[in-house]
Amino acid sequence: MSSTTTSNNADPAAIRAAREAKEKILREIRKAIIGQEELIERVLVALFAGGHILLIGVPGLAKTLLVSTLARTLSIKFKRIQFTPDMMPSDITGTEVLEEDHATGRKQFVFVQGPVFTNLLLADEINRTPPKTQAALMESMQEKQVTVGKKTYPLEEPFMVMATQNPIEQEGTYPLPEAQLDRFMFTLWVDYPKDDELKAIVKTTTSRGLGEPQAVLTGQDVLEMRRLVREIPISDHVLDYITRLVTATHVKKPGIPDVSKKYLEWGAGPRAGQYLALGAKSRALLQGKLQATVDDVRFVTHAVMRHRIVTNFAAVADGVSADMVVDRLLESVPEAV
Repeated sequence: MSSTTTSNNADPAAIRAAREAKEKILREIRKAIIGQEELIERVLVALFAGGHILLIGVPGLAKTLLVSTLARTLSIKFKRIQFTPDMMPSDITGTEVLEEDHATGRKQFVFVQGPVFTNLLLADEINRTPPKTQAALMESMQEKQVTVGKKTYPLEEPFMVMATQNPIEQEGTYPLPEAQLDRFMFTLWVDYPKDDELKAIVKTTTSRGLGEPQAVLTGQDVLEMRRLVREIPISDHVLDYITRLVTATHVKKPGIPDVSKKYLEWGAGPRAGQYLALGAKSRALLQGKLQATVDDVRFVTHAVMRHRIVTNFAAVADGVSADMVVDRLLESVPEAV
């Protein structure tokens, strides 16, 4: 039996309760969202792992509806920011305003919170706002706090950012640099619905609809689930596999797969390994399993790796995407050596 990095402290009853909680959330989400089963599961994996998500998809694929529906099922505070080129950092974080105390006549600066002070923040079309405003959001994502002037204000937990991007219209946008993309645990592609799903969407949305999602968990429940994720054991065997996956993208390392040598400019950093492990643990918990497995790692690999590897000119010339490179890595990197 392979050794584990943590003792098996996870309570089997708590794990069963976590899986039941996931099923309750899915039942409520399905009242508003048809299809997108794997997408929704990966969103829940990131939520309970404590990570942020970048959703990429063309308009009209229910990205905003998915985020708002998730907020309703969790009974947490939800706010939405529609990013525009003229937004300033204070439009996100908040600002200090001068107020007069009518009783004493004295004036003082009072901090007025911005929309980032919430539990679940939808950052719509994040690439349409300038880098300075993007950077203000990144601080809140990484540090779970906001700095205005000389004061720092902590954000309420749980806190999660789900940002969206439209891959079609790139004119007048501000693409996130790799260092900022690295702040997101997952990048998820939102695909078109299947034929039967599209038919069901058209039928239900042009009649009475599916129903109104109800809250089944609280913010405190989310924090408890995040604590449980950290208690899910992961064996050295699985950790070795994660290490091989990440180092297989390091272009200067001898013995890496040919696909990395040929098509990668830069590989994934340590945060990729951290998120592969956390994602695998979270998925294992939601599946009701007592420990994370290689299959759980594989389930989250594309979401973790696609925005952490940089393809080169040869990849562009050959029409090879980051997802194709990840496909080849999953085929070539062995589970055990």
